[in-house]
Amino acid sequence: MEVSHAALAGRLATVAVVTARHAAAGTLDAVRAGPGALPEVIGFHAARLLSGLGPTFVKGGQLLSTRHDLLPPRICRSLGRLHDRVPPMTRAQTAEALGRTYGSRRAWPFASFDWTPAASGSIACVYRAELADGRGVAVKVRRPGIQHRMHTDFALLRAGARLMERLPPLREVPARRIVEEVGGAVLGQLDLEREARSLAALRANLSRLPYFRLPAPIPEASGPDALVMDLIEPLDRFQAGRLDREQRRRIVRNVLQGVYRMLFIDGLVHCDMHPGNLYLNPDGVVVLLDAGFVVQLEPPVRRLFAEFFMNMSLGRGPECADVVLRSAERIPPGCDLVGFRSGIEELVAESAGRTAGQFRLAPFATRLFDLQRRSGIAAAPAFVFPLMSLLVLEGMINEFDVDVDFQGEAIPTLLTALNTY
Repeated sequence: MEVSHAALAGRLATVAVVTARHAAAGTLDAVRAGPGALPEVIGFHAARLLSGLGPTFVKGGQLLSTRHDLLPPRICRSLGRLHDRVPPMTRAQTAEALGRTYGSRRAWPFASFDWTPAASGSIACVYRAELADGRGVAVKVRRPGIQHRMHTDFALLRAGARLMERLPPLREVPARRIVEEVGGAVLGQLDLEREARSLAALRANLSRLPYFRLPAPIPEASGPDALVMDLIEPLDRFQAGRLDREQRRRIVRNVLQGVYRMLFIDGLVHCDMHPGNLYLNPDGVVVLLDAGFVVQLEPPVRRLFAEFFMNMSLGRGPECADVVLRSAERIPPGCDLVGFRSGIEELVAESAGRTAGQFRLAPFATRLFDLQRRSGIAAAPAFVFPLMSLLVLEGMINEFDVDVDFQGEAIPTLLTALNTY
């Protein structure tokens, strides 16, 4: 979708005005409430700001909400509203979106439709309904008019990336490529027919894991603006508080096995497994309800990521350096390969064998990218997706079980995967 310069300027002005308004309101509330209430004030206004700015910004807030290791719990709780409690569509907006799918040329498939949303996300709202044959279903309805806003937001991000690449410290960072890769995947969430295909594929891939469940899409009742799926109820929120230690340990390991299968065997990776998409049924089965932010990793990317993860798990620094160099898009002439290898080996030595509570992926990835940047080695942007998937999960893992050996848990799946490449 082409975005005009006028649209970019207008959107930039809107972002500035909305940000300034919430910053002013937050500052005033912070002064009134006093220092003790500062986390609640920051979290409340940050959630409102990101919600007001739209889906592109909400995605960042959803990721931050899982990072209890980086942000105060009260801020994380406020940002957690962005998972499925964004202000919902009005009935008129819902009717408009449904009208585009079930118009004069297509019959209304529902015997009943509950117009009160069961969940409200940044891109779509979810409603309970019943088909003519009596089946209970969930209907994901895309918000009208968000396509243009999201395309405009990513056009702004591309412009910012171009500016970043002109700055001397960041000239070796492929910022535009990263924005293009991530932007394409995020914008893919607008395509509900694509999501239905991804949901069916994930169901097939994870069907071998009895502790995972996903709803089945119902294509004959779905359309461009409405995805109809099985209704899975009852469900509990994906929270550690009500579970005992053994239950938490089991659930974390089950989730990790599912993620490792996606990353290293199937290659169809869910990059958005936050508590708004993950639930538990009464038997403790993990239920994954959404398949919007799903990326297919090409076999070479999947193989190289598996090799790096295996070698890091075993503390093999030189082998990790080899994988990074083989995966690089560009190695400049005169690059200090000895110094680069030494830096990778030191990083791996500090990280290998660490439990979830002893290891932080964000600082690890930051140091890895900084080593690449300083050496002028251009990493393949596609590797951002496996890292993003693990970053979203890491906060949850630490909340459930800080003692899990998440590197060691991957080894059986890695062995299976590496033997099939």
